[in-house]
Amino acid sequence: MADHPVTQTTVTPTPTTPAPDGLPRSTADLAPTHIDDDAQLPPLPDDHPGITSLFGVLLAGEIAAFYRLTAESQMAPDIRGRVAMAQMAGAEMAHFEVLAAELVRRGRDVVDTVAHYAPVLDQYHGSTTPNSWLESMVKAYIGDGLAADFYLEVAHTLPGDAEGIVQDVMAETGHSEFACAEVRAAVAADPSLTSPLRLWGRRLLGEAITQAQHVLASEEDLTGLLFSEASDFTRISTFFESIQDRHAARMQELGLG
Repeated sequence: MADHPVTQTTVTPTPTTPAPDGLPRSTADLAPTHIDDDAQLPPLPDDHPGITSLFGVLLAGEIAAFYRLTAESQMAPDIRGRVAMAQMAGAEMAHFEVLAAELVRRGRDVVDTVAHYAPVLDQYHGSTTPNSWLESMVKAYIGDGLAADFYLEVAHTLPGDAEGIVQDVMAETGHSEFACAEVRAAVAADPSLTSPLRLWGRRLLGEAITQAQHVLASEEDLTGLLFSEASDFTRISTFFESIQDRHAARMQELGLG
């Protein structure tokens, strides 16, 4: 990535709002865009090919997250943890169905779409397989936020219906707040856990950015959706830097700052 000056994004933590089931919502829907209000572009047309690509990545991500959460629920130390993981997995599948319906409307095959993006998602999850319950909790919370960051960055440029879909599937993952509470309680009780979990969080960020760069390099339509000009390296750099800023804020929320 080219070296260019970038504008730092300041993140101010915002209180979460209660979800219908009593668990707080994620702060993912509060992620600010890196583009100034006066520089925002008008919404793109509904048939922009990048929108379909965006929905395809989201779709594959939801089904991959479902299987990951289902498998990792076996690490839960008690029924409460297993229930929380099941709720997270259920939310992912609900989002999958929303995206699947939209892709079918756009003339895309759901199975073929998942197969197209599966390799990059398998690479991410394969390189970030947690070895403990707390690592799975950090991954659930950080992964939830990172995914939202990538896609909510572009939501403001989408036409109304498409923006609503992205906001719905990326913001309504509030069960990850359970993961945050679990980690905070654990490191408060045993501060020696802080350092290894902090390193784990950094690894999650690095792997997520690496795989996102791979997707952007191979999906020109999606790159065009995120950036007005693919050669605008300053804007690309700012995009990833803003995601790193928000990651640091979430690590603070976990008690791992």
